Amino acid sequence: MSEISQDLEQAIHSLIAEGKEPSVALIKSRLTSPLPMPLIIKALQAWKKNAKVPKIEKTSPTFTAEQRITELEQQVAALSARLAELESKN
Repeated sequence: MSEISQDLEQAIHSLIAEGKEPSVALIKSRLTSPLPMPLIIKALQAWKKNAKVPKIEKTSPTFTAEQRITELEQQVAALSARLAELESKN
């Protein structure tokens, strides 16, 4: 089981042990590291349906910083050209 799944499951089980109904807010408050709300919601829904937290793993970025910068530079150039074209029409 992944570290994220273990953290979510531990948070849910600690709430149950205290006699509390797990909710997104309560689970979020028990996590050792912040997680996106959609992941918490997905885990809670799966737990309510199957009494099991799904396997959730961290994903690594698909682009390197240089690839992202190059793509952003291309987008800025395209938007700048489009803006210049629109301004010249007015």
